[in-house]
Amino acid sequence: MKRWLYPLLWMLLGIGLSAVLFLISSPPRGAAVQLLPPPTPAPILVDVHGAVQLPGVYALPQDSRVKDAIEAAGGMTAETDRDAVNLAARLKDGDKLIVPILGAEQTVLSSPPPDTQPAQRTNSLDAEIPGEIININTSTADELTVLPGIGPSLAEKIVTYREGHGQFKAIEDIMDVPGIGPAKFDQMKDLIAVE
Repeated sequence: MKRWLYPLLWMLLGIGLSAVLFLISSPPRGAAVQLLPPPTPAPILVDVHGAVQLPGVYALPQDSRVKDAIEAAGGMTAETDRDAVNLAARLKDGDKLIVPILGAEQTVLSSPPPDTQPAQRTNSLDAEIPGEIININTSTADELTVLPGIGPSLAEKIVTYREGHGQFKAIEDIMDVPGIGPAKFDQMKDLIAVE
């Protein structure tokens, strides 16, 4: 072999080893990815009264049943009319559960019927505002116009924003819609919900 070949091979070997050592000793790049647990859904509130050990308002997980609410209230009393209670009925936020006493005629689960017209009341501007809460994730533009300060064009903006950005996570997110600021939000915050 030619003499100049040996120094060239040693030089290439040295460069290769230096590159490997550099790669091994260099610090990692970028930040580590941190995985967070998914958010837990907000609990529902149910008012439990009647023939239970501890009547009151209880926070229960989403998709809870009447059985869960009765257990949270300490269970049934000895005078409970067990045949009148549907333990498998699904609860929703704001339900009032009255566990009946033997021989008494009582409503077991009361929530507004879905197909009845809500009662109307008026605000200081004599505009009709709903007697029930408006779900801003599912309401149409026409349904949103009953909210104070929301006309047809602003209702359309809410629907358009929701379709482009996804459902609202909290009622405060409605202030992200152009034209709705803190003052308008204060007028409607007790009348809207996200579900």
